[in-house]
Amino acid sequence: MRNMAMALIMLAVMGPSGCGYHRLGAATHLPANMLTLSVPVFATRTEAYHTEAVMTNAVIREFAARTSLRIMPDSGAGSDAVLHGTILTQTIAPLTYNTSTQQSSSFLITLVVSVTLTDRNGKVLYENKNYTFRQQYQSTTNLATFFDESPAAEERLAREFARALVADVLEEL
Repeated sequence: MRNMAMALIMLAVMGPSGCGYHRLGAATHLPANMLTLSVPVFATRTEAYHTEAVMTNAVIREFAARTSLRIMPDSGAGSDAVLHGTILTQTIAPLTYNTSTQQSSSFLITLVVSVTLTDRNGKVLYENKNYTFRQQYQSTTNLATFFDESPAAEERLAREFARALVADVLEEL
């Protein structure tokens, strides 16, 4: 009987610790000594305007929302880790074609991004050199009501990328 009571007490104490529960916003896979993260503006090898700022801001917002790290949008002097990103390619391709107007009516944006997270000593904590994300958007054929949908598509793509990146980093570390 005494052994049974002891086993129940041990189960009650040990059970919750291994079940995967953690406080909201707690990055359980980050090193305990990691308190600050620098996220400088992503580099770009494309001719696209402003995409690097949209991507960087989305990553900063996602890390701030999902971790208790202090996020700094600079080059990393004095931070515990630095996340560098480079937009390798950005393409916009027509998806559908309207035969009556002879114009494309929807497009697909594709981004390929390389990211590397290093600690203050230069040790690589996480790396993915080939994130590929796509986002579709519609085009307006009526010039009187034309509204360029591509910036909104880039915002959606940046949010999806940031969610995936932060989830990957938190799971990998």
